[in-house]
Amino acid sequence: MTFCRTLTNLLFSGTIALASTAHAAGITVHDARNRDVAVTDFARTVSIGGAITEILYALGLESRLVGVDTTSLYPAAALHDKPSVGYMRQISAEGVLGLNPTLILAIQGAGPREAMDLLETAKVPLVLVPETYSEEGLIEKIKLVGHAMGVDARAECLSIAVSADLKQLRALRAKVTKPVRVMFVMSLQNGRAMVAGHKTAADEIIQLAGAANAVEDYDGYKIIGDEAIVAAKPDVVLSIDRDKDSLRADAVYSHPGFALTPVAANKSFIAMDGLYLLGFGPRTAAAARDLSVKLYPALADGGGAFTSALSATNCRQ
Repeated sequence: MTFCRTLTNLLFSGTIALASTAHAAGITVHDARNRDVAVTDFARTVSIGGAITEILYALGLESRLVGVDTTSLYPAAALHDKPSVGYMRQISAEGVLGLNPTLILAIQGAGPREAMDLLETAKVPLVLVPETYSEEGLIEKIKLVGHAMGVDARAECLSIAVSADLKQLRALRAKVTKPVRVMFVMSLQNGRAMVAGHKTAADEIIQLAGAANAVEDYDGYKIIGDEAIVAAKPDVVLSIDRDKDSLRADAVYSHPGFALTPVAANKSFIAMDGLYLLGFGPRTAAAARDLSVKLYPALADGGGAFTSALSATNCRQ
């Protein structure tokens, strides 16, 4: 009896593995490197990038994950249940390959370059997922991840739910009549602020929330001095929660530059979870909505209700 049960289990497992491989056969993914990547087996996938991991869980594919990076903070089970391959910008190629993956999904910008080059030379399909900070880029990300995993129908389901949430967000944003000026501050280094310019996740989430980026003259992140802070005239400072390394409100208010702006005068400081705020995953519309009502409290009392289509939709099967 035991032998028969064991044989049945082996045959069943073999059938599942065969079905997985057969389903993946013929999948081609056009990734961020402008290359076509052939995917033949997604049964052992490594996810490098918190948004990718979040999408995979939303699609019900966590059983195929054999490793994640340390930015995979949502859902909490990801880092708790799966082996870690390190921080997305400090990946160890040996650590990734040591998990015997059949597919690697990595967010654009993962590194270091040497590690990514080594992964590219390995005989494991590497799909580099585009990181475009926009509504369209978010939907593209979901569809590409779903396609790489052979679940286009589930990805379409998730895309529709996220698109519905973004539509609600646009309606809420239309109620804003006077955008506040927000400066995203990543950190204060020796008294100098590292802040976000254009073409960053912070810049896009500020705009999605119906506000204006107080930094107008450069792209990316840059350390600026007190004069530049005063000249930017921010109404609000936005930052992320990072446990003991988080930027504190009192440090901002007492800063020589911010002390001369409306930020200190109005005690306007907001900190939110980093992946939620900047990850550009399925919850981005909800994050922008939460930021919007923090910036414009009247929206919460004046028709700012947000009924998430994402939370009401099951795209896991």
